[in-house]
Amino acid sequence: MKAAVWHGVKDVRVEEVELKPTKSNEVVVRVAYAGICGSDLHEYLEGPVFIPVDQPDELTGGQAPLTMGHEFSGVIEKIGADVTQYKVGDHVSINPTITKGNVPDDVDVYDGYSFIGLSTDGGFTSHVNVPEDSLYRLPEDFSMKLAATIEPTAVAVQAVKEGGLRFGEKVVIFGAGPIGVLVAAAAKAAGATKIVAVDLSEVRLNKALEMGATDIVNPSQVNDTVAAIKNIIPGGADVSFEVAGVQPTFEQAIDATRPRGTMVIVSIFARPITFNPMQLMNAGVKLTTTIAYSKETFQQTVDLVSSGQIDVAPVITDTIELDDIVTDGFESLTHDKSQAKIIVDLSK
Repeated sequence: MKAAVWHGVKDVRVEEVELKPTKSNEVVVRVAYAGICGSDLHEYLEGPVFIPVDQPDELTGGQAPLTMGHEFSGVIEKIGADVTQYKVGDHVSINPTITKGNVPDDVDVYDGYSFIGLSTDGGFTSHVNVPEDSLYRLPEDFSMKLAATIEPTAVAVQAVKEGGLRFGEKVVIFGAGPIGVLVAAAAKAAGATKIVAVDLSEVRLNKALEMGATDIVNPSQVNDTVAAIKNIIPGGADVSFEVAGVQPTFEQAIDATRPRGTMVIVSIFARPITFNPMQLMNAGVKLTTTIAYSKETFQQTVDLVSSGQIDVAPVITDTIELDDIVTDGFESLTHDKSQAKIIVDLSK
């Protein structure tokens, strides 16, 4: 079978691979669609970031070279001897996080985790082994293509939950990339009445509006970004989301949040930033962070997306073939900022 295999920086090869033996607690999923994540792009441009190279991953035993892809949906084709909750033919979404499972669900991911598609073979191929605990059943009439967006949407849902957002509150989102616009969609579903998206790209800001933002601010077109936000939300946002991962937006997110409001860091910062705690203290803003999602959140996201309460369709900006994943996938995401979520069609 063909797979997109990571070998090194800017060295992802579509090549023939063999499916490894299926363990007793695993199923074989026939992949339908798989999304390209920002994490995949980081691995392509500057990896290894998460991909284990020098020694096998502690939780999965995986090691480079490995098949990428952790946002995917598919149909079960084979079940292991110990699998009890699923059957051949079930349509499934995959939670790619592999955890130790030694602590409660809400803190489990913070006890150490690995990823299918980054720590072991993933979904940029036709067939993949998936542990039963990572499977989430989908309605059979739900689009498998839309289901490939459930994983990044779960990141957004977890971020909104982390912010403690309540009905009628107002939010600001710094960064209108794929996760940022999905945060807008999740905030809308959670009952936010004002959703301000901030980005330098007009294309991305328009996508944010399509996904649920009520207002937009382009810092290149205003004298004072925070003042522009407070003109829309007097007094500041109840919850702000930092999804850009750079120093200016980190500082602006604090200043754009009301006293005793909450700022949620969603970004994976590529490099350290400086931070004066007094800026936070003088603003009376509570700072929190989020990474990935709990199992509960993933199931909630499956329900929200498959029921249409979160409309994920606008986030998909292109659908490509596996053979073109480097040129039309990784390179396109690198150079074309109009792209949000590119989906690889593996259903043929």
